[in-house]
Amino acid sequence: MLEIIELLFLGAAVGTLSGFFGVGGGTILIPALLLMGYDMKVAIGISVVQMVFSSIYGSYLNLKKGTLDIKMVAMIGAGGFAGALLSPLIIATLAETTLEWIFLSFVLFALARMFFKTKEHHDERSAHPVVLFVIGAVLGAFAISIGVGGSILLVPILVGFLHVPLKKAVSAGLFFVVFSSLSGLIGLSVSGSIDYTSGAIIGLASLVGVAGGIWLKHHVSDNHHKLALMLFYVSVASYIFYRLVGHNG
Repeated sequence: MLEIIELLFLGAAVGTLSGFFGVGGGTILIPALLLMGYDMKVAIGISVVQMVFSSIYGSYLNLKKGTLDIKMVAMIGAGGFAGALLSPLIIATLAETTLEWIFLSFVLFALARMFFKTKEHHDERSAHPVVLFVIGAVLGAFAISIGVGGSILLVPILVGFLHVPLKKAVSAGLFFVVFSSLSGLIGLSVSGSIDYTSGAIIGLASLVGVAGGIWLKHHVSDNHHKLALMLFYVSVASYIFYRLVGHNG
């Protein structure tokens, strides 16, 4: 019973941060589950289930608020769906420590992009559909393999390279997670590597938090939003690095 209560509180917290930062929740959930004693591969499966819940509901709320550009994300999302189908093969091939190092690399790259591209642009760029599909496929394949939806990298790419406004990019990132997490759920279900019960408990609880996180996102300035996002990345990277160094020691 205590474990269920812990998972409910964890789900609500993950949902709040998911809605606010536009991530599927895995970036928060994976470190939390590792801290609770789950191994990396089990945590990845639970995270994928939770991401399906939070990304669909969060994208619905963003669409109602008018910050979701479905057309822009559709091709990236299609690539993400295709790429995420490869995640079971990647998970089965790589060692858990290797997956954690990849996870850390994702977070550090995202942090670097946000740190060096802090200027907001008004000349939003377009990209060829094939380029967008390839970006989505690469993000989907490797992101789902480490239990995140891919938005942790997609948001900095949209802001830094395509000059998409931050709040619009955050909404796009969460919508991308719908594609990648659904595909990942299909692939991991076939391989039988998902703890559905824990994932469903966290996923349902996250719905409560998502609405609050999205509300908060629309009531803070862009500068404060970006600062919070960067601090979030630093916190996650610090914990994973400490965990890896501890294991190696």
